[in-house]
Amino acid sequence: MRVITLEEHITTPMHKDASFDAVRQTWYAARSAHVGHDIERELLDVGSSRLASMDATGISLQVLSLTTPGCQAFAGDQAISMARDANDRMAAAVAAHPDRFRAFAALPTADIRAALTEFESRLDQGFVGAMINGHTSGRFLDDKALWPLLDMAQSRDVPIYVHPGAPHPGLMGSYFKGYEDLARPAWGFAMDASMHFLRMLFGGVFDEFPRLRIILGHMGEGLPFGFERMEDHTPYVVSRRGLKKSPRDCFRENLVITTSGAFSAPAFQCALDIMGEDNILFSVDWPYESNAVGTRFFNALDLRGALREKLAWKNAARVLGLDLADTVHSA
Repeated sequence: MRVITLEEHITTPMHKDASFDAVRQTWYAARSAHVGHDIERELLDVGSSRLASMDATGISLQVLSLTTPGCQAFAGDQAISMARDANDRMAAAVAAHPDRFRAFAALPTADIRAALTEFESRLDQGFVGAMINGHTSGRFLDDKALWPLLDMAQSRDVPIYVHPGAPHPGLMGSYFKGYEDLARPAWGFAMDASMHFLRMLFGGVFDEFPRLRIILGHMGEGLPFGFERMEDHTPYVVSRRGLKKSPRDCFRENLVITTSGAFSAPAFQCALDIMGEDNILFSVDWPYESNAVGTRFFNALDLRGALREKLAWKNAARVLGLDLADTVHSA
């Protein structure tokens, strides 16, 4: 059976140097010991080591993406150069291993014209969408200045993966002050990405772009768990804002989620109940997570054959527009 994973990260020497953070280095060391491989080394590898881990765990194809903070933490020529450098690296990996890799484009969102140029050129080179890592100097994708990117994604029928970034400085200075070690994967990332999506929903993004598809990782960043309560408390918000699409419409028509880094059977069942079987895609979050742990979780789920195939690769192939006749490695 084919297995496609969609939140599988890389870095480049340029990105690594520019985003160096001493506190994060401590986290890298501890996390590497926990998952059993050197995260920084694996982020830089888009060849033999990555492929060996995929082969050992039955992963047919990875969609590569530039790790957080991506280009969203940078501006000007630095952001543009960083995006081109990362996209060139991913394009080379896809060209070298077309049956094993695809890629989401990194975009210099601080410069909308450059971001549009980079997005369009990479889609013409076979990229399957884009990844946005959190806010850009406090601006989220509900900001109309960034809507040309959403328009391009809709018109080209490709998704945008909204990945967490570091929480907004306002959150860091209040909720996470003195608790910075909780501000990333432990909790802050979910706060950042879930609120990013809700800003888009209640900001009318999906009224303006009804065919736009957004991908959220980490089992939907907690949104499926809180959906019923959120929906119960927002009909008057929808009315006051003059929205045409309800939250339930948007969750089923504009959002797909992945299992990346959230290997919990109860959380999966909740997500399946809320999102439906067409809107969940298996993923790992390599190398921050273990391919072995992720695939073990997926293989242990009690799924009928047709549903397992949907989650393993068919949903991903549909969302990404992959031709099923493409030569995609079968594990």
